Amino acid sequence: MTRFALTIEYDGRPFMGWQRQSHGPSVQQAIEEAVARITGEEAAVHGAGRTDAGVHAIAMRAHVDIEKALTPFRLMEALNAQLRPAPVAVLACEAVADDWHARFSCIGRSYEYRIVNRRAPLTWDKGLSWQFARPLDAGTMHGAAQALVGRHDFTTFRSVHCQAESPVKTLDRLSVSRHGEEIIVEAAARSFLHHQVRSMVGCLALVGEGKWSARDLKAALDATDRTALGFNAPPDGLYFVAAKYPA
Repeated sequence: MTRFALTIEYDGRPFMGWQRQSHGPSVQQAIEEAVARITGEEAAVHGAGRTDAGVHAIAMRAHVDIEKALTPFRLMEALNAQLRPAPVAVLACEAVADDWHARFSCIGRSYEYRIVNRRAPLTWDKGLSWQFARPLDAGTMHGAAQALVGRHDFTTFRSVHCQAESPVKTLDRLSVSRHGEEIIVEAAARSFLHHQVRSMVGCLALVGEGKWSARDLKAALDATDRTALGFNAPPDGLYFVAAKYPA
């Protein structure tokens, strides 16, 4: 048996998220079914993160154990052929040690959230960014965001359905930058709570349009109360961009 590590890109719009669901298609299911068609094996695919419905990935990491003798390149080519026409692509594939685990070996995860700050509706990137009509001050958003960096109780920014044992997380980075009409929010941590990034982005948007101050954002954090959340941003603009592993 060989353990293969995969780097996966996907458009989350047609899926109910990464994880298998009884009520709709998932990215995990699409890959597992492709593996079954290639090998005849029922192999579980384990991902570094579990993105929600409508959330995308630029470089999700995953692994799968396969009995059939295959080279990494042949497996990657076969998976991409079998995954069509689903918007899922295997960008890289390599054989790894049997104890390498996409989720449990991961020591850092990065997300990016894309906001298109304009009044005109989105066209080609509809569902791939959050269109926000009112002017946003990215500099003010970035300054306020620094209050969230570090080790905190993120209960306010956690979904009521979150299954994590503790709401305490260490946020390593939260930055906001403007590139023309696009605003990019970048977040990095060892792990995140369910809806944490979307919740932080939603509240930062309130700061950017002047409805909240930096002090209001800090008060929401300190409240450790989900009802103190200002807004939960839609999934459209959220991307899993990287998983970090020990060298």
